[in-house]
Amino acid sequence: MGSRPNLRRRPWRIVCTPAALLSAAACAVGPDYHQPAIQTPAIFKEGIEWQRAEPNPEGAVTSAWWIEYQDDALSRLVDQALKANQSIAEAEANYRLARATVAANVALLYPTVSATASGTRSDYGTGAAGASTAAGIQNTVSASASVSWEPDLWGEVRRNIESSKDSAQASDAELAGERLSIAASVATDYLELRQADIDIDLLKQQQEIDTRILTMTQAGYVLGTSSNDDVLYAQDTLELVIANLQATETSREQDEHAVAVLIGVPPADFSIEPRLDYAFNPPDVPLVLPSQLLERRYDVVNAERTAAAANANIGVAVAAYFPTLDLTAEGGFQHNAIANLFTLPNRFWTLGPSLVETLFDGGAHSAAVRKARATYDADVAMYRETVLASFQSVEDSLSSCNHLKEQAQAYVNIYERNKRLFASEQAQYAVGTASEQNLLNQQLTLLQAEQNLKDTQSSLTQYTVTLIENLGGGWRWDGGRSAMSR
Repeated sequence: MGSRPNLRRRPWRIVCTPAALLSAAACAVGPDYHQPAIQTPAIFKEGIEWQRAEPNPEGAVTSAWWIEYQDDALSRLVDQALKANQSIAEAEANYRLARATVAANVALLYPTVSATASGTRSDYGTGAAGASTAAGIQNTVSASASVSWEPDLWGEVRRNIESSKDSAQASDAELAGERLSIAASVATDYLELRQADIDIDLLKQQQEIDTRILTMTQAGYVLGTSSNDDVLYAQDTLELVIANLQATETSREQDEHAVAVLIGVPPADFSIEPRLDYAFNPPDVPLVLPSQLLERRYDVVNAERTAAAANANIGVAVAAYFPTLDLTAEGGFQHNAIANLFTLPNRFWTLGPSLVETLFDGGAHSAAVRKARATYDADVAMYRETVLASFQSVEDSLSSCNHLKEQAQAYVNIYERNKRLFASEQAQYAVGTASEQNLLNQQLTLLQAEQNLKDTQSSLTQYTVTLIENLGGGWRWDGGRSAMSR
């Protein structure tokens, strides 16, 4: 059998007066929400300073961070995706649904007023032959209005409003997160496509050189200056380049298809022209990141608002223990002719309260409270886990960016040295002190060094996109809002 909660032993706010009971504006049972405590670091491990700020659901906005990459084509694609992507449209519809739920719950605080007007004509008598008689016909005309109201004595409606508002803010964070995710996906796929453009060009150049080397090696084998092993090695080198070229072309085509779907266009109707001279321009990561990380990261905001909604639902469950009071009133006029309807003798009215209390429910109310508390505890745990995961993802991104910068610089040095080596080999070939095959091998080394450099620059640029996504939309901030907010 269900038992009532021990109100004295629980930290619930219950302050009611007789007047408040009638006005339904005082008490709300259940615990008031306090943001769960979380452990946050003073700085990022990977060398970036950071200061903690309090989560702010209204800060779950994305900024126009993609303009930092100085590519008009990329900016146009992201803008198009934000307008046409169906995942964003679905999230936006869910957000409107959440706001409508808030409005519906707020409406429960107010009385319901309805009006009715009716007219009937009835026959209550018949003649011997079954025909109606005039004496048996009766007219009835009525007009009435009724008011019904269930005062929110224990705050069940207000806790529902609180929960729905928190859920709407969580939905808003989901919408912001979907926008950020789609924009980041467009940027990443586009950058991968541009990397593939460069790789395809360099691999085709390598294929031409390897084909030339194979031909020379086969000719040398006929003349006895090359071995069969040399021929086999040259064949394998050429086939490996061909295989890499096919894989890169496949990747490029699939990246193009992915961008098409993200911007809401069938892949068959969409194409991006190759750019062999594309330069990757990753934005510089500042030495100090803004303190508003937790204010804007959408999954953290979503998890925190979900916990807040679950806390309010405890109050909803507790309120079910207490009686409900319905106040109803109805009044109007009734007569057999409309001409005399609205006169004092024809009026009628009813007024009366209705108090309903559950005496036995088999423990259903108690179980509902335990369920609400368990849900809240689970959501708090999820919130704390989300915060920890957010720090991990930022640390991972910072680590990748830091090391890729060093790696890119190393490849710059290698590429510059190989340009000088190739120039030296050309000079030696011109005066006859170097063979054509040595010149071609050195050119291959130069092309591979260039490819390593471009691939690393592309990876660094893509990881800055990931860092921006993990930070919830970049590192620009101005007056509590992102510098470029949607």
